[in-house]
Amino acid sequence: MAVWALGINHHTAPLDLRGRFAFAIDRVPEVLHGLRQTFIKQPEATLLSTCNRTEIYCAASDSVIEPTLSWLAATAGVSPHVLREHSYALQGDEVARHAFRVASGLDSMVLGEAQILGQLKDAVRAAEEAGALGMELHQLFQRSFAVAKQVRTATEIGAHSISMTAAAVRLAGQLFEDLRDIRVLFVGAGEMIELAATHFAAKNPKGMAIANRTLERGEALAARFGAEVLRLADIPTRLHEFDAVVSCTASTLPIIGLGAVERALKKRRHRPMFMVDLAVPRDIEPEVTALDDIYLYTVDDLAAVVQTGKENRQAAVAQAEVIIDAGVKSFMHWMEQRNPSRGGVVPLIQQLNTQTELWREAELVRARKLLAKGEPVEAVLQAFAKGLTQKMLHGTLAELHAGDAEAREATARTVSRLFLRGEGRGR
Repeated sequence: MAVWALGINHHTAPLDLRGRFAFAIDRVPEVLHGLRQTFIKQPEATLLSTCNRTEIYCAASDSVIEPTLSWLAATAGVSPHVLREHSYALQGDEVARHAFRVASGLDSMVLGEAQILGQLKDAVRAAEEAGALGMELHQLFQRSFAVAKQVRTATEIGAHSISMTAAAVRLAGQLFEDLRDIRVLFVGAGEMIELAATHFAAKNPKGMAIANRTLERGEALAARFGAEVLRLADIPTRLHEFDAVVSCTASTLPIIGLGAVERALKKRRHRPMFMVDLAVPRDIEPEVTALDDIYLYTVDDLAAVVQTGKENRQAAVAQAEVIIDAGVKSFMHWMEQRNPSRGGVVPLIQQLNTQTELWREAELVRARKLLAKGEPVEAVLQAFAKGLTQKMLHGTLAELHAGDAEAREATARTVSRLFLRGEGRGR
């Protein structure tokens, strides 16, 4: 079996291009089905899609990276050439190392952040529910989770990390003299918005509101923070009431347009507005950033802020890499064991188990027939044991009588080692 991965992330692709390849978690089964149908032999597949990365992990008898790239480019509506320029392709131990680093937070925009581990677990769960997760990828990701846990407990990689939402509050504090005097609108009701609301609520703002496509979910989150609930349709007419806006939805189109922001500024008499767009694709039209009195930040704009304290965690990175190295070696050893062309014995063991199970089942069928005919139980047991033994020894005995004297001697030594271990080898 071969494992390979193809992806783009914040290191290789700009925000707007990453937005073309963003897939909501509820779309993952459909996307995986489309990918697997592209190949005659459907590969194992898992899709990880976050605001900072989209990655496809696959396993099959042969690596087919180029067709995977062409399929992904077509799905996103971009040319394979563009995707190739901004993507990375990994094979073998590179896949394991990358997956372990991603799970451990070493490849994140926020070094050591823990949210990616939960996102990876969601991706694996979605692949499993879609029937796209096989033995190889299951092992890869279970080992990723184990390595990530070890990195968390054995190093200080996550110590003092600054999240995107915490960085947003820090930036808002630089714009407004006192965060207790502002009103904040949160658009969406997912995990990122929940984190953002938690950070802002700690500053005791004058007011908070949640706008979400599903009112029920918005109400549940708003109840936790004593916030008002809005419909998405209410945003254009209410936007001017808020000094800060934080948005993160799964919408494929912008939620807040340039015109709505221009009208809000006019009603505010051009008092400044602080806006954070954590969504990929964007929730707020990019043209908004050109407006005077608007301070709009995207996930990429927050990168410099979240790097604060990175130097304090670099010492832990070296420790984490040692743990990851060990995990990679262990996974590749497991893969080797499953590859008969490289001396792996697992396929042979599986074949032996299958064959012995067939023999056992055949003798059980024969025994049941004898019992049904009224044969004595003792006689049936004796016949069952004898029949099973003969089936298991037939091939061995045939080999002992085949070939020249030298071949028979070699076979005899092997048979003695295998079957007479507790009886003395005799030869």
